[in-house]
Amino acid sequence: MSKSSKIRVRFAPSPTGPFHIGSARSALFNYLFAKKHKGSFILRIEDTDKKRSKDKYEKDILDSLEWLGLKYDEKYKQSERIDIYEKYLKKLLDSGAAYKDKIIWFKNPNKKVVFNDLIRGKVEFDSSVFGDFSIAKSLKEPLYNFAAVIDDYEMKISHVIRGEDHISNTPKQILVYEALGLDIPKYAHLPLILGPDKSKLSKRHNAVSISEYKEYLPEALINFMALLGWSGQGQGRDDEIFSLKQLIKEFSLEKVQKGGAIFNIDKLDWLNAWYIRQLPIGELVKLCIPYLTGLIRPEFKMRQDPPAYGGYFPEISYEKNLEKIISLEQERLKKIPDIADMVEFFFKIGKYKVGLLKWKDMKKKEIKESLDIAYTILCDVKPFTASKLKDVLMKKAGEDRGKLLWPLRVALTGKEKSPGPFEIAEVLGRKESLKRIEKAIKML
Repeated sequence: MSKSSKIRVRFAPSPTGPFHIGSARSALFNYLFAKKHKGSFILRIEDTDKKRSKDKYEKDILDSLEWLGLKYDEKYKQSERIDIYEKYLKKLLDSGAAYKDKIIWFKNPNKKVVFNDLIRGKVEFDSSVFGDFSIAKSLKEPLYNFAAVIDDYEMKISHVIRGEDHISNTPKQILVYEALGLDIPKYAHLPLILGPDKSKLSKRHNAVSISEYKEYLPEALINFMALLGWSGQGQGRDDEIFSLKQLIKEFSLEKVQKGGAIFNIDKLDWLNAWYIRQLPIGELVKLCIPYLTGLIRPEFKMRQDPPAYGGYFPEISYEKNLEKIISLEQERLKKIPDIADMVEFFFKIGKYKVGLLKWKDMKKKEIKESLDIAYTILCDVKPFTASKLKDVLMKKAGEDRGKLLWPLRVALTGKEKSPGPFEIAEVLGRKESLKRIEKAIKML
C-alpha cells in the first residue's frame, strides 16, 4: 500500500438486526489477521440506513465483541462522516464519473474488472453486466458501495476481509476507487457458513444471533468460529483446540478454505464441554451461580470474599460443599445453564418411578434388601467420606456391584444418570442420605 505499509483491517457491521454468527466469524478473522501482523483492528458501524439502524442493535454488536474478547483499536460511525462522503461525491460529479437522476448514479465504464482475491485467486467481472449503479440518494445520503470505498481509503485499510456474499460488490467498489484515483486495498472473501444440509445458515438450522450463544463459554465459541472455514495446527482432538493466543499465532489467510463451512452444533457442544473441564472450580462455581437461584436459599447471597451459599438441608454446608457439588458434574457438563437440572437432586429430590431403583432383573424384595444393607452401612461408617464409603460398600457389594450400588445411587438422586453414590452421600451428609434411603424403601 502506498499510503501506509501497516496492516489495517476493519469490521463493518450494519446495526439493522441482531448480531449474528456470520458477522462474528468475520470480526474474528479480521481480528486474528490484524493481531498476527501487529496491525490495527477497526470497528466501523455502517449506520447510514437511518430507517433500519437502531441503537439497540449497535449495543448488541458492541456487547458481543466485548463478550467475545475481540477488542478494537479504533471505532467509527458512518453517520458522523457525512461531510467526508459529500466531498468525494462532488468530485465524482465534477469529473463526470457520476451523474444525478433523482439519486446520484455512478457512470459504469463497461470494462473488465480483475482482482486477486487472497483466498480465491484471480477473479474477473464484466462490469457491463450490472450497468450504471446508484452510489447515493443525495449528497447527504451515501449508499453502501460508495461509503465503504471512501471509509476504507480514509481509514487506510490495507485488507478487506469479509464474507463471500460481498464478492459481487467488489468490482463496483474497485471502479469507484479507480474513478477517484485512490489506492485499492487487498481483498479476501471468506466462505459462507452453511447448515448441515449445505444451504446457507439460517434460523431453520440453528440460532444465528450471537446473543443466543451466550450459554456457551466465549472461549469455546471463538474456537468454534475459527474452525468455520479455517484449519491449523492445534492441540487436542484432531487439532481442534485453540486458545485466542494460539489462533493469533497460527492464523493465516492461506489456511482459509474456499468452500462453505458446515455449522456443526455437536462440535460446539464438544468444544464447550472441553473448555468447561479446564475451568478452575472456583471460576466454574461463579458461572453456575446465576442458574442456581431457584435452588439456593434466597437469604444466602453470593459475596465476592468469601462466597457464601445456602441450601434446603441444614446439615449441608454449601459454603464448603457447593464447589464439591459442581465439581462432581464438571466432567459431564456441556453448557453452564444445564447445571441446574444436573445438581437439583442435591437440594431437593423429585418424584421418580419405583422401577428406576431396579438393577437388571432384580425383584422388589431384592431391592429392599439391598437398600437395607446400604442403610445399615451408612448408619455405621466413620468417617462419613466418599473414600471410606467406597471402601466399605465395594467390599460388601462383591462382584455384582450393581445390585448394591444402583439402588443406592437412585435412592440418593432419583436420577437414571448421576455421579457415583459415594461422592453424593458425602455431600448430602449422613442424615439426608439415610432419609432418602428410607423414602425409597417406603416406595417399595
